[in-house]
Amino acid sequence: MRAIVVERLGGPEELRIAERPDPSPGPGEIQVGVTVAGVNFMDTGVRRFGPSAGRVPFVPGAEGAGRVTALGEGVTGHAVGDRVAWVGGGGSYAERLVLPAARAVPVPDGLSDETAAGVMMQGITAHHFTTEAAPVEPGQVTLVHAAAGGLGQKLTQLVKARGGRVIGLTSSAAKTDVVRRAGADHVVVSTGGAFVERVRELTGGEGVHTVFDGGGEATFRASMEVLRRHGTLLYYGPFIGAVPVVSLRDLPRSIKLCYPVFLDHIPTREALLRHTAEIFGMVLDGRLRVDIGGRYPLEDAARAHRDLESRATTGKLLLLP
Repeated sequence: MRAIVVERLGGPEELRIAERPDPSPGPGEIQVGVTVAGVNFMDTGVRRFGPSAGRVPFVPGAEGAGRVTALGEGVTGHAVGDRVAWVGGGGSYAERLVLPAARAVPVPDGLSDETAAGVMMQGITAHHFTTEAAPVEPGQVTLVHAAAGGLGQKLTQLVKARGGRVIGLTSSAAKTDVVRRAGADHVVVSTGGAFVERVRELTGGEGVHTVFDGGGEATFRASMEVLRRHGTLLYYGPFIGAVPVVSLRDLPRSIKLCYPVFLDHIPTREALLRHTAEIFGMVLDGRLRVDIGGRYPLEDAARAHRDLESRATTGKLLLLP
């Protein structure tokens, strides 16, 4: 099979196409023919710093969709030919993948592989943020960083679905229409921490209830400044740069800080099935739209990473093995 292999940590140029043996499923595992692999900002961090196991070479990619091609011993609930999607299965930048059967979820009829792959990482993340980590209630005002990106668009739509108002931040005026189409009530064009005054104006000086900030250290303190009393800053930018360090005494207006962990939303297979079924249902009934910002052949993974890191893209980027 063909796969993207990282033999040395570094820039996008380290993503190279190679021939590798087809993987065989062990007990409790399935083999999948990958039709779509999602590209996430997390993947760029893994490319630079290595996977959790810390070993090279490795095949990157944590999410995707395709068809089951073989079953390992003891697998039930899946059959050869089933359409499935997954998240957390390292090695998705490949034509074939082996992953634990418990990480794969069925893809319903009417949902394309591209859409299913496009909501696994970002859809579950946005669902976690808006329902558990910082639950959105009707009338709340939320600030969404990088609102034109794949995650930002999903966050905006889920906040609106729960009755909230959204101020969407974007780095370029060219992306404002994308943010508005996602449902943002206001769009602010800003880089770094320059958004504070405008956000305060839009909220009558009160500030927002919640900030979803993936901008890293450059925006962290400005995000604290636009929160109203008892507001919540949800920070999720560990691969953007240095992790912010803050003293508890520096926290203004009794605000709360949250660092959401993806797996805490889907700690069991039951939770994974429940949440993905809700997310897929929202796509099917039109409450959640998946904007595909770019499709790349597998061998162009390096270009996909360059485009993502350039901040010039909008929506979800996909590899098509």
